[in-house]
Amino acid sequence: MTTPRSVALERLAYTLAAPVLAVAPNVYPDSPVNQVVQLAGAAGIGGWILAAKSDEAGTGRKILRWAPLVLAAAIDVTARHTPGWGPWWMDGLLTAAWTAAGFTVLPFSRHARRHHRPAVAAPAPAPATQLRPAPAPEPSPAQPDDGADLLTREARMLWERAGMPARTHIVKATRHPGMRNDMTILLRASETGRPITGLTEAAVAAPFGVPSSDVVLADVAIQPGRQGGPGWLEARITPDANTRRRTKPTDQERWTDRVGGPKGGAPGSVLVHRTRDDERGVTFYRAKMADSTESPRIDLAKVCRGLSLPEDDSCVFVLIDGNEFLISAFDEPPLSAIFLATRELLTPDANGMYVCGFTITGQPVKNMVFQHDKNAAAHGLILGVSRSGKTQFFAINMAAESLAGAVVWLSTVRKDEKTTTLGQYIDRQGSTALWMARQLRAAKALCEIRAEMPWPHDGKPHDYKPGDSRCPYRLLSVYADEFMTAAQDALFGEDIQTNGDDLTVTGLKYGIGFKPAGQSPFAHNGFSTEMKDNLRQNSRPVIFNMGSPGATRKAAEGTMENAYDVPTIPARYSRQEGSAIERAMRGEADPENGVSTGGVAVIVLDNGRAVLMRALYADFDTDLSNLFPNDVNRLTDYEISELEKRGLWGDWNREPDPGEFWPEPAEDDDGDDDGRSRRRSGGSGGKVDGGKRGTKSDTRRAEPQVTSPRQALEAIKSLNNA
Repeated sequence: MTTPRSVALERLAYTLAAPVLAVAPNVYPDSPVNQVVQLAGAAGIGGWILAAKSDEAGTGRKILRWAPLVLAAAIDVTARHTPGWGPWWMDGLLTAAWTAAGFTVLPFSRHARRHHRPAVAAPAPAPATQLRPAPAPEPSPAQPDDGADLLTREARMLWERAGMPARTHIVKATRHPGMRNDMTILLRASETGRPITGLTEAAVAAPFGVPSSDVVLADVAIQPGRQGGPGWLEARITPDANTRRRTKPTDQERWTDRVGGPKGGAPGSVLVHRTRDDERGVTFYRAKMADSTESPRIDLAKVCRGLSLPEDDSCVFVLIDGNEFLISAFDEPPLSAIFLATRELLTPDANGMYVCGFTITGQPVKNMVFQHDKNAAAHGLILGVSRSGKTQFFAINMAAESLAGAVVWLSTVRKDEKTTTLGQYIDRQGSTALWMARQLRAAKALCEIRAEMPWPHDGKPHDYKPGDSRCPYRLLSVYADEFMTAAQDALFGEDIQTNGDDLTVTGLKYGIGFKPAGQSPFAHNGFSTEMKDNLRQNSRPVIFNMGSPGATRKAAEGTMENAYDVPTIPARYSRQEGSAIERAMRGEADPENGVSTGGVAVIVLDNGRAVLMRALYADFDTDLSNLFPNDVNRLTDYEISELEKRGLWGDWNREPDPGEFWPEPAEDDDGDDDGRSRRRSGGSGGKVDGGKRGTKSDTRRAEPQVTSPRQALEAIKSLNNA
């Protein structure tokens, strides 16, 4: 048999090194050769330590490889410290033994190369008549004899049968605890230094007979004694776990698969925890974005389908806070509950804040009577269609303001039962456009009056300061219901809109808050840009149902500095019962189980965030005196006397005085009677019941001075006899 070249070279090296090991320590103790031999021995000891700590197979082979270097260093040290050649020529005997062991063991040529043998010359063909035994097959490179366990060997057989996908080799296979078929295989490239490329989940799944969806490829982290990087790969094969995940997933698994995926309702999110409150009948899903720099993008309908929840806006709500968000799924519509107003809830604190309602989570929502941080009164903006709950909200606001010592005025365009009832508990209340116009004129004049009122402590006038007992006047809250309708009145609309604009600008510093209400916040309906900006910055706008979810969101966005997500207020709260498809196939009617959303509103808080709440309920069928203070708050005598001097006090329902709203017409041929008739037509809105705007003959009067497009339009309309 031909001796391999590596074996011959290693034996020759041992033969040549043996005399050096014996002679150098005895003849040349200080020779650098001794230091080289000892350094080589130290390297061998380091190799032993690394081999012992390694988790890979082949530890004994590695120790055997480093043994010649360590033994050579040991012989060198022994020969150096023994006198002469030692007793019985021990130095020479140790060197001869080391050489003989090297001839037998040959660790570097055999054990280092393992099964990689160089090809030898083929033997001469034997005669056909000569029978020879078949040569033993070479071990497969896929199944090295490294002491691997049975699972690893079986996995290697399947891997080799598949053709060693992507030129990789299975280092180790580990079964998952408690699983029959789930395991993790550690792969490395067959050629050292080559990265693993082209390996797919399908290529790993095929040898083991599982779907590719049950395979996950992952990078391998570098560990002590084991390499990592692109030349290594870990494959997790989990058919049993995925079967359970598809049938009985955990909360985190369901969220990851159905909600947080790229096609889910909240892509890129992870579930923090799921909690259940049986007392309140609500389930909370708290989640956050996996990347803290991203903002949540939530499709509530897809989230409901992913969590097997009913797609119902009245029971499922989302609250976003930075990169976190909360999904609240209620068993019953939470805002269908009624929260009765009480004096304790409506009594403002030292900062002028009182509870005006509750959110879906039961948190109290606060509104303000005055702006404590700005040393000013507070404006208000209340929007909503008819029967949405505006007048109910008036009641709790007025009660809170009255409990804070404020004077309250209320004007509407048309008379109704609730506003008349509220008139019993406040300073002044009227129900015509004329009354509203005079109310705004009086409030505007109070700004001038209060600007000159001396304070008792120093005899000088000062701006309003909430809670200051030295202030000589009370807070004044001016309500204008159906403000948009009044601002479009043919006779008094322009005056109402002009004075409303002025009051929003100048009223705060004199303790006067303006609170218009209506069904639209837009400029063409009476709200100028200046008025809307001042109301938005100095109030907490409250938007009830505006007729449709789109209109409600639009109204809320118009009162916010930025376009935040605005909650939806449906027309009615209705739970879906059964399948709509099955009812259609059977020809059955849909169930009528809706609950009114009156009293549900969106309130815009100071930070611009819109919150859905149920406002407190004031029952007008009962006595409201338990909400209001015993005494009605009034203006001071000085303020009333100053208003009387200006002709702005008294009966605001009286007919317009000559020259009050327009110049007095000149005398003509029709006489005094016709003039009185024309003056009465101008005051038709001054009656308590609203009156009528008069006939065509009543509206004929002397040409007024045209100073605005609105007056020009009215003048054109009056030319009906031209």
